[in-house]
Amino acid sequence: MNDPAWIDAALAAARPQAVAALLRYFRDLDVAEEAFQDACLRALGKWSEQGPPRDPAAWLILVGRNCALDGLRRKAKFEVLTDSPPEEDVDEGEDELVDRLDGSHFRDDVLRLLFVCAHPSLPPAQQVALALRVVSGLSVKEIARAFLVSESAMEQRITRAKRTVRDAQVPFEAPGAGERAQRIAAVAAMIYLVFNEGYAASGGEELVRVGLCDEAIRLARLLLGLYVGESELQGLLALLLLHHARSAARVDTDGNIVLLQDQDRSLWDGEAIAEGLAMVDKIMREGPVGPYGLQAAIAAVHVRAPDAKATDWGAIDRLYALLETLQPSPVVTLNRAVAVAKLRGPDAALALIDPLEERLASYFHFHGVRGALLLELDRREEAREAFGRAIALAHTPAEAAHIRMHLDRLGGVE
Repeated sequence: MNDPAWIDAALAAARPQAVAALLRYFRDLDVAEEAFQDACLRALGKWSEQGPPRDPAAWLILVGRNCALDGLRRKAKFEVLTDSPPEEDVDEGEDELVDRLDGSHFRDDVLRLLFVCAHPSLPPAQQVALALRVVSGLSVKEIARAFLVSESAMEQRITRAKRTVRDAQVPFEAPGAGERAQRIAAVAAMIYLVFNEGYAASGGEELVRVGLCDEAIRLARLLLGLYVGESELQGLLALLLLHHARSAARVDTDGNIVLLQDQDRSLWDGEAIAEGLAMVDKIMREGPVGPYGLQAAIAAVHVRAPDAKATDWGAIDRLYALLETLQPSPVVTLNRAVAVAKLRGPDAALALIDPLEERLASYFHFHGVRGALLLELDRREEAREAFGRAIALAHTPAEAAHIRMHLDRLGGVE
């Protein structure tokens, strides 16, 4: 359990809770992030020698807080915060300290942190970038790639966001009912992005970061608890549950991607699927149905099919057409093209996605889908070119290996 891969995964999974708790202690995003990094450095040494603690997040919070206190004292700028407990040695009585934290409210700090990131003083692009950096722990390079901007531009964007939060003296607490309603859409979008980063990690060796997916689902439940009966939040939670239910079948024992059509459906989480389907049925019956609800309904069509051949592609096409109306996006159209290919053939699907090439030129999945459609039409050289562009944009070894498989079928690997 003390191998480097496990330690890296534990640190990534604990990050949202640890950074959020450290922000509550110190009220400064930079201090909180630096404290977490210091704690991670100590964890790499201690955990590899002594094994993992019972609660990695609690350990990182305690060690990070102590590191930050030491640093602030050295700078002679530390002012005791009223809710900051006295410094304690994590190596003495760890179980007692962890039990105390387990019973505290630090596990809900992440939701408060998301409301901070969604503060109206921040432009929407800065809100999402800040959440991806602070909550999900993505590097500036990874976030810049997601936003299709330069790394230096994204660094400036995140720095400005942190400065705005600091200068505005944003309180680290969930806002009142009126202001909370104004921020709800931004917080829901952040939870969705946190889940996406866990579901299809944008960097590193892992294809799925289960801890981030679990944390996003937990946050979605908390948010729905604030707005009981809100159909779009039900849609969000249903969408996350139905996608995450398939995680165990998405990667084979060699770490290779397994497409939905080839997945072993006996590995799917039946309990999560049942919960998600019940929510989808309620949304579709009672409405209103928004973008998250429609995406959840699409996921529901997939999981209801006993096997890939039984998938109702006509229903999926119709749902994506509605989603294009509510939330026009080249990515939505790209996803719809998969259903169109099943219903009307690869030529019709290519006609749908070819106009998207300029907008999705840096999108891995665009070139992968296009290559697969061209291969189906036996347009081999064009397919090779598309797969070559896809492999250059692969974010993980698993994505690259999946494209190499297609190139192998064409008689060469680029």
